[in-house]
Amino acid sequence: MPDLPPAQPETDAPASAFAPLARTITLADVRRPVEAELAHFRRYFRGAMRTKVGLLDKVIRYVLHQKGKRIRPILVLLSAKACGGVSESSYRGAALVELLHTATLIHDDVVDDAERRRGLFSINALWKNKIAVLLGDFLLSRGLLLALDHHDYPLLHTVSDAVRRMSEGELLQIEKTRHLDIDEATYFRIISDKTASLIAACTTCGALSATDDAEDIERMRVVGEKLGLAFQIRDDLFDFGVQDVGKPLGIDLQEKKLTLPLIFALRESGRADRKRILRIVRKKRKSRADIRTVGAFVEETGGIAYARRRMTELAREARDLLAAFPPTEARDALIDLTDYTVRRKR
Repeated sequence: MPDLPPAQPETDAPASAFAPLARTITLADVRRPVEAELAHFRRYFRGAMRTKVGLLDKVIRYVLHQKGKRIRPILVLLSAKACGGVSESSYRGAALVELLHTATLIHDDVVDDAERRRGLFSINALWKNKIAVLLGDFLLSRGLLLALDHHDYPLLHTVSDAVRRMSEGELLQIEKTRHLDIDEATYFRIISDKTASLIAACTTCGALSATDDAEDIERMRVVGEKLGLAFQIRDDLFDFGVQDVGKPLGIDLQEKKLTLPLIFALRESGRADRKRILRIVRKKRKSRADIRTVGAFVEETGGIAYARRRMTELAREARDLLAAFPPTEARDALIDLTDYTVRRKR
């Protein structure tokens, strides 16, 4: 994990963000420089998941029907293009990331006993846990073989390390949630491992597939890490009703997860307020009134403003690193992505 910028005092000017734009950045704007490559990737990805087992093929077709944003393949392809150009190795890197990411999501749904994924029924809801676990294992093996068959060892190492970090981050969060002793440093370690590691793997795989320049590869890795941290903080802000995004408000609170806005608010508040709020957080079931109480406390204590500042600082640092690359449509799209990350509505 790269060094994080130091926390800024509350008196600093708010990083309300980037300067006002003449237009709103959308994911379609970010995707545009690699539209042709994405079309090729979709065909490549379907081929990578092909199987002769009827039941497995049926489940895989259902998975492919769940159209996500494909942000991870987009990141791989944009990073490759910004570092020299998209190659066959770039497509393999994008497929490897997507295969392993999809496998972890399927396994997560089993662990969480989740019935929905992207508005559709989860694999375990339709085919039960055994098939879901075996499907996840199959996708993991396809990703490993895809890299090994083409001797893409740096790509395999990058993505495997991200999966390791994701697992460690999840387990650390479970451990800390039991005791409610997450401080800011621990929070950043958790989200660096759980979220930023895979985003960094995407930008690293893209760079690895396009250049041998170690400085460019490392720079692109740090871009992904900072972008991933900013992305997760934005998600955490949604939990406090910063935007209506369809995500149930207070879901993190219901699961007793301490995120940056609340961590800051608890740190800055008096002992009586801390005890009062932590008493709510510890409840197994929280009412809407409980959620509103914690949300108001976080807002009034400056937790939301502080989290916004940290998010914007990280996105700005990612943008500054990208500015060191030669000007191309792909580089500019990645710069736009830093803006999209902090302004996105869902």
